Amino acid sequence: MRLIIIDGLDGVGKDTHSRLIADRYSKKGENVVIRSHPESDNFFGRKAKKALLGHGKINRLKASVFYMIDVLRSIRKYYRRKDIDTLIMTRYLVGTAYLPKKLAKFAYNFFVKFVPTSKYMFFLDAPSSELLKRIKTRKEREMFEKRSEFEKVRRKALMLVKNWNIIDASGSVNDTFSQIEAVLYKLD
Repeated sequence: MRLIIIDGLDGVGKDTHSRLIADRYSKKGENVVIRSHPESDNFFGRKAKKALLGHGKINRLKASVFYMIDVLRSIRKYYRRKDIDTLIMTRYLVGTAYLPKKLAKFAYNFFVKFVPTSKYMFFLDAPSSELLKRIKTRKEREMFEKRSEFEKVRRKALMLVKNWNIIDASGSVNDTFSQIEAVLYKLD
């Protein structure tokens, strides 16, 4: 099974690029599954999403805990299934960057030892000013979707993903996907 991980901050295009990657492999006849966390098909994903739409420290903690359980549930349910050729996990390990700095690094290093990783790990990156432009039309705003939060989380995330394929997602969807495809071409 090919495990592809797509991560990045809100508004960077994770779901869009996950679908484009899925289409790329589906056209080759592969069975592709996308898991985009938090997922709405289970209790933990729904609780994580509800907490993300709230405010305060309790909701921040709930969002983190339920998000991690949702990711672990997806791994348990989909990873290494023989009927899946490519599993795309969207919002996977970088959720740890939303924790306080010391805890973020610890949580990331802890989870990276226990969850599957691969050479197909992509961090889509864009400046907070671009992300804010992209999300301003959304009806729902999550607790982390503010310039100051984006900047703090982006710094922590970039510290965590040093060995990932870091993609500049500040341009168009086509520009970003071209960069991703170039990496996929080399790795396949």
